[in-house]
Amino acid sequence: MTTIAIAQEPPVFLEREKTIAKAAQLVEKAADQGAELVIFSEAFIPGYPAWIWRLRPGGDWALSEQLHARLLDNAVQLGTDQLDPLFDAAKRARVTVVCGVDERDDNTSRATLYNSVLTIGPDGTLLNRHRKLMPTNPERMLWGFGDASGLRVMDTPAGRVGSLVCWENFMPLARYALFAQGIDIHIAPTYDSGDKWINTLRHIAREGGCWVVGAGNVLRVGDLPADFPDLDRLYPEPDEWINQGDSVVIAPGGDIVAGPLRNETGFLLADIDLRQVSAARRSLDIVGHYARPDIFSLQVDARPRKPVEFNG
Repeated sequence: MTTIAIAQEPPVFLEREKTIAKAAQLVEKAADQGAELVIFSEAFIPGYPAWIWRLRPGGDWALSEQLHARLLDNAVQLGTDQLDPLFDAAKRARVTVVCGVDERDDNTSRATLYNSVLTIGPDGTLLNRHRKLMPTNPERMLWGFGDASGLRVMDTPAGRVGSLVCWENFMPLARYALFAQGIDIHIAPTYDSGDKWINTLRHIAREGGCWVVGAGNVLRVGDLPADFPDLDRLYPEPDEWINQGDSVVIAPGGDIVAGPLRNETGFLLADIDLRQVSAARRSLDIVGHYARPDIFSLQVDARPRKPVEFNG
């Protein structure tokens, strides 16, 4: 058995260092409860920019710029030591961590953001960075498009782990690329929630014959900072759940074994048996005996994409 923990907690919204410190504490608490794999939601550090669903592009340009600047200043730059507290916590606790971040490009323009998921090994090293391939609707005004260099399944002590972010999970070819790498635990950090979303994850578990973990984003108006601009106008109900969470663990075949955790904060813990993966694929292995490579094929260009190359 492998014990996993989804940390369904709000960030210290738009404060990078405090959110990283909170994540490190949650990793150690989850490890104390026996977790070997600890999972955070989409853009946990320093928070999912929920305002984009109320400030439609062009609706309030000045306010959008003000909030974007704050997010940019608090986004993660992987070429720095900003995430060291989280890496150190994973190493101390000897757990694998999967965490969503707002990532700031630190190689070219230094001004573009990406919706990224990081996989950190139990030795405290970064195993993989996956940038969301296709930001959803108004997200395209905020995040750049990722490439397939991080569309990988990583071998960890907790199992073979891979991630697709939120509505990337609706992309059948992206799912297929992960299935083809022998994924055991398909992780879906997400801002989506509700029964329709959970049914999507149940389908993926049945389709891929793998465990599926939905790491839901939970946020209340009370979690926003007091100096959040135009707070009363954007979020007039002080008790509102901006997002309800709905973290869930689904077994190969589609049965829910834990959750959904709705309108609550805390850990969602589950013991999963990786042997169920091969058992589920006995009758349906869509990249194995159920594939038809003589008819269908998929090519994935996994080379990192750069806007400029300097030679010499």
